Amino acid sequence: MTTAPTPVPTTPAATSPGGGAGASATATTSPISTTTAPAPRRRRFARLGGASWLAAVPLLLFFLIGFGLPTVAIVIGAFTTSSDAETGAGQFTLDNLADSVQGGYLTAMLSSLKLSALTALLATALGLPLAQAVVTSRHGWLRQAVLTASGVLANFGGLPLAFAFVATLGNAGEITKLLHLTDHGWSLYSFTGLTIVYLYFLIPLMVLTITPALDGLRTQWREAAQNNRATTVQYWRHVALPILLPSLLGGFVLLFGSAFAAYATAAAMVGATVPLVSRSIADALSGNVLVGQGNLALALSLNMIVVAVLVMAVYLPLQRRSARWLS
Repeated sequence: MTTAPTPVPTTPAATSPGGGAGASATATTSPISTTTAPAPRRRRFARLGGASWLAAVPLLLFFLIGFGLPTVAIVIGAFTTSSDAETGAGQFTLDNLADSVQGGYLTAMLSSLKLSALTALLATALGLPLAQAVVTSRHGWLRQAVLTASGVLANFGGLPLAFAFVATLGNAGEITKLLHLTDHGWSLYSFTGLTIVYLYFLIPLMVLTITPALDGLRTQWREAAQNNRATTVQYWRHVALPILLPSLLGGFVLLFGSAFAAYATAAAMVGATVPLVSRSIADALSGNVLVGQGNLALALSLNMIVVAVLVMAVYLPLQRRSARWLS
């Protein structure tokens, strides 16, 4: 047994004096109409959306306590005299910042910038072809092995890394004695030696950084280039590298920041042989050079924070731009 459909009521047409189909307007009402969610339901969704922010409260508190308060203390201390100074403790001064960009402290800052830029550039140039070889490999186990090893080596630093290189490439290291490297002027405890040590953990970090971008390169782009008789060099020059450029620059900036902030490895291996700003901060805090220079160390730390902020200001836009291309 079927039920006849309920007729839909219609409003009589209002015909203008001129008549015609174009002058008539027929208003119909349909049982299927566009409706909006009731206000209580919208308010419930809004409450759920607002409650989701509660999950981020622990992270925000950790960031505030772990990063915010120390940063405020550094800024305040950089503009005041040290508490262990002879006179005028706690007074406002610009001498700390002025001293932090003069003499040996300026040399240490420039040396840190030079070391970070050089190692980041070399790691970017060496990590890209290594990551490309891993991405294009037909062996899945090789990709997993390289990425796993890169994840371990990228976080391998400090005293263990310094000891490993001293035992192998130091003046009495095994490889140094085997190849008689000291006869050719080799020294691990120099700027060149420290550069090689930094590459040990920066190249794996670059592999981890650039691999997702290489995965985002579509095979259709390479096929289109081949159909237009483009060589491999032309494909990389005109297609792949322009697309990867934001990711490469972002990776370079990330490696620069990682090398700039490294301390334990250089301190344990070269000491004061290679001047670095991180080592200068440690000397100022411990009073190895002058007593009462604690706030000068805070001024040096503030300089490092400024460099880190500039690095992040460059890295974040590049990351967003590469994400638009490779998403």
